[in-house]
Amino acid sequence: MMADRRELLAGCRVLIVEDEYFLAADLEAELKSCGAEIVGPIGNLSEAVKQVSRDEFDVALVDVNLHGEPAYSLADELVSNEVPFCFVTGYAAKILPTRFRQIKVWSKPFEVGDLVDYVAELCDKTVRGKLAHVTA
Repeated sequence: MMADRRELLAGCRVLIVEDEYFLAADLEAELKSCGAEIVGPIGNLSEAVKQVSRDEFDVALVDVNLHGEPAYSLADELVSNEVPFCFVTGYAAKILPTRFRQIKVWSKPFEVGDLVDYVAELCDKTVRGKLAHVTA
């Protein structure tokens, strides 16, 4: 799977929004080692929202709770900008507002490699989708 993962992540821009330093660093290192370009990691909500408005990326990983602030406004921005993302959280998926029930939730703790595989799939779908629009 490693070669496939590298192929799918090469050049993919991934926004990491996570306030747990060690998890953010692990995600960043693993994604970079597979060729992804990292935006962040960003550990607070206001900075993350600013980043969404000023930068482009292909996919995002979003912690639901950033230093006590729910990241739902950020998730709303990602949805409105059609950026695929998943939640990374220590909370149960059932706490999410109903408008986010279709968003994949990675419950902590998880295997970083499994999440990176999922991000690779998201990147592949995003890049293929962009290429389909260009060639159409």
